[in-house]
Amino acid sequence: MDNQLPELKVNMLGRFSITYGEQPITFKRNSATKAVKLLQILLHSSLVEDRGSTGIPRAQLLDDLFGREELANVGNNLRVTVFRLRKMLIEAGLPEYEYIVKEKGVFYWRSPMKVDLDVARFMELVKEGEEEVDETRKMNLWEKACRLYKGELLPMQSGEDWVIMNSVRYKDKYSKILRRLCAYRKEQHEYDTILELTDNAIEIYPFDEWQSLKIDALMGMNRYKEAYQLYDATSKMFFEELGITPSERMMNQFQEMSERMGRKYHAAGEIKEDLKEPEYEDGAFYCSLPSFRDNYRLVRRLIERNGQSAFLMVCSLTDGNGHPMENREKLDVMSMELHRAVKNSLRRGDSFSKYSPSQFLILLVGTSQENCDIIFRRIAGRFTQKHGSWNKYLEYYVSSIADVENPNARLSFQKNEFRWK
Repeated sequence: MDNQLPELKVNMLGRFSITYGEQPITFKRNSATKAVKLLQILLHSSLVEDRGSTGIPRAQLLDDLFGREELANVGNNLRVTVFRLRKMLIEAGLPEYEYIVKEKGVFYWRSPMKVDLDVARFMELVKEGEEEVDETRKMNLWEKACRLYKGELLPMQSGEDWVIMNSVRYKDKYSKILRRLCAYRKEQHEYDTILELTDNAIEIYPFDEWQSLKIDALMGMNRYKEAYQLYDATSKMFFEELGITPSERMMNQFQEMSERMGRKYHAAGEIKEDLKEPEYEDGAFYCSLPSFRDNYRLVRRLIERNGQSAFLMVCSLTDGNGHPMENREKLDVMSMELHRAVKNSLRRGDSFSKYSPSQFLILLVGTSQENCDIIFRRIAGRFTQKHGSWNKYLEYYVSSIADVENPNARLSFQKNEFRWK
């Protein structure tokens, strides 16, 4: 190895990039070509040594490179790909060298310069931390590893079997050490570090509830308002994207936030500013499902006293035959249009929420059964304004709130969620 040569820096976590010294390496052909895939496989198998691997057997290389492709002569295709890769590396600005070596049926990456592969460094830091006895040094090593982890392995090749297998392994390592690290930093009251680390984790895996650790850190810093805002944004994302509620842990955090915020003294003006809407909006009031649930319960108590009528309407998107729509791309478009139609078809005093990707709940206070039908026709009219054929995909059910509480009703409210029979 020539120590006078610049270092070859390779990133595979979150993106694929190569830099030789200060020069970015780009290839004339598309990055999904077989030659670049061969380069990725050889670098990974030769440099990531956590399992003692320093190369890849020919049979495994053929399987990883060509997979299920029907080729008349895979051996010849491999030889052609190796030749192309060597030529591409030289054309891209690397010095003349063999680079791909075969010894006793095993292929290796060999280069005249030092190669810094982010995956290899990540696994080395994880392993060093696992072997380190001193807790402080262990956590410092793992913090370096977490900061190095920028995302899934080779996301543009996420359909490749070898990428999937290794990506799952690296994610598991990252998740375990990050949780241990955040617990340790919390004991040391190093909340700023937790915020930085969890911000990266949330960006990479938004649905893995790393927000919960960030909320913990914000609460430790007495930044309850920010913690509440993060909880609210996360719960909305979970409801709207996945149609699920946050975990029990996050619900408990919300309860703890509410209790702590309740102990803090606020001036009347600050309270007033905190409660009011950011800006005036026409149309119905959209709220998260937990807020809608609380509105529902409050309205039910009020009508017990004043006898005012109140109805719960459910608007559902179907496949046109009364079954749930499974085409997610189509459902996303229709759901956005239905959201707009509901908001603009109701009064400012009405509220609605998204129960699932295909269903909206609407709370109608001070109206009649007959008016509910008129309201739905108004919603349907707006929903189908640009696409008349969409009418067949929209269904609704309405019931007075008093009837919802009837155990024989098609729609019931149990514990923390609505049940649709």
